[in-house]
Amino acid sequence: MKVNILFKLKDSPTGGGNQFLKSLKQYLQSAAVYEYNVQKADVILINSYQYIDTAAKIKLEYNDKLFVHRIDGPIRLYNKKSDRRDFVTNIANHLIADATIFQSGWSRDENHQLGLKKNRFETVITNAPDPLIFNRQGKEAFSADRKMRLIAASWSSNWNKGFGVYQWLDEHLDFDKYEMTFVGNSPVSFKNIINKPPLNSIELAFELKKNDVFIFASPMEACSNSLLEALHCGLPVIATNSSSNPELVAKAGEVFVQPDEIPRLLDKIANHYDNYQAVINMPSVDEVGKQYYDFINYVYRQVQNSAAEIKRFGRFGYIEVMATIYSWKFAERMSTVVGRFTKSK
Repeated sequence: MKVNILFKLKDSPTGGGNQFLKSLKQYLQSAAVYEYNVQKADVILINSYQYIDTAAKIKLEYNDKLFVHRIDGPIRLYNKKSDRRDFVTNIANHLIADATIFQSGWSRDENHQLGLKKNRFETVITNAPDPLIFNRQGKEAFSADRKMRLIAASWSSNWNKGFGVYQWLDEHLDFDKYEMTFVGNSPVSFKNIINKPPLNSIELAFELKKNDVFIFASPMEACSNSLLEALHCGLPVIATNSSSNPELVAKAGEVFVQPDEIPRLLDKIANHYDNYQAVINMPSVDEVGKQYYDFINYVYRQVQNSAAEIKRFGRFGYIEVMATIYSWKFAERMSTVVGRFTKSK
């Protein structure tokens, strides 16, 4: 059984989905089960709402291929409620995907609650970063004899990524006691927090390892790669008490509701730093990759043994998927036009 990942991977700093899928592809290649040629692949792994038009064309031409859907979101919870990308995800999962992989239990439950139909085969598998980059090698030791070093990161500058919290920290944190770095794109012009531009994975890992605690303020995440990268580098985390964050942080950090709780939680971690760091136990990308392969292989064997059938996809299904995609893109264009018109008034 050979797997193809239907995603245009990028080497430049970009979203978490791209970073994880790069690592997953490397695992599948090392296991000799990756297939570059879509025509020769037995299984096509699709991701969220991305490249679903291509997936629909492949499904229409090769109705005997197994499609597995890795789902993010729900996007409407951390973007606008009018965001139609979830509808593209939902229709692809219903008409194209034979099996579904969620990145967290929270993501599974919320997607179903917001209208995603259950697939016959479903599972939850968390993400994992590249172990050759995100690891504890070279991690600087914590010391109570210097300022505690804090770091946060976000490739996206979307305000909903928690920038209200970072702004509060910039204005209220005791910078005689702490120093803080933000890596990525920020809509906030920080006065006290050091803002560094987006970094590639190697540079980001180096930056993480110079720090003590990762601050993660995004309230809505299916399974944040940046949070996982920090944990894999040995940093305890302080994160918002929402979405999948408590699942990932577990006992390797603390969660907060209001930003004014953070200084107290920092003191708590500082007093027991070794204990928090010792319980960081995240699955490696090889373990996660094996979970992906085992699940995909199980579904594939069910089909091969006639215990399950691949979803059939005809012209009407193709039209329904494409209509949903066009509706999303048209709504986006109209939103952009309205936004420009409003600004020009």
